[in-house]
Amino acid sequence: MAGAGAYDVLTRIRANKRPAPPVGERCEMCAEPIADEHQHVVNVAARQLMCTCRGCYLLFADQHAKLRYRAVPDRYLTFSDFALDRRAWDALQIPVGLAFFFHNSEMDKTVAFYPGPAGATESELDLGAWSTIGGAARALTMLADDVEALLVRVPDRQHADPELNVAAECYLVPIDACYEFVGRLRMLWRGFDGGQEVRAFVDDFFDRVRARSTVAAP
Repeated sequence: MAGAGAYDVLTRIRANKRPAPPVGERCEMCAEPIADEHQHVVNVAARQLMCTCRGCYLLFADQHAKLRYRAVPDRYLTFSDFALDRRAWDALQIPVGLAFFFHNSEMDKTVAFYPGPAGATESELDLGAWSTIGGAARALTMLADDVEALLVRVPDRQHADPELNVAAECYLVPIDACYEFVGRLRMLWRGFDGGQEVRAFVDDFFDRVRARSTVAAP
């Protein structure tokens, strides 16, 4: 436009600029914005969680299909017949009283991880020892491969009689809940045993899991 000054040109350019994209998380598949509370899909081969929108999540919700990605369900169960003694737990060679177990379809085996200051550490799971735990085999058969886990907690060693069944807790939970749990522990961990803040977080986390869980049918 004749006679337009530099200031007028800059004003028009600024007025025609596209709005800035919204700040926040985006779906890792289609890049659509997603809320802070969102669902996840597992990349089976890479064993990675992906944040997704509802539409992308539903594409991979069929747990019986052979897919590269699998949607993480939102199921919480507890087991009335799960019985665990300290000797059986020690035979699993897990150095702490917390672990989660899931079936890795790529490896076609059950794997176990336990939390610590470095994050999730894989344990060499002795399936023979696992089979001696009351109700454990049935609980494993209920898991959806790759996307659900058994989360187990046993009392501190000094509070458990090795000759008796202890009040162990076992829950079927979404796999993303396990990784969220381990990640938060890693952030809070202080010193050799984690510290008081870690113990309070563990108690609170299991309170919330317990409240969401229903008893699995016999």
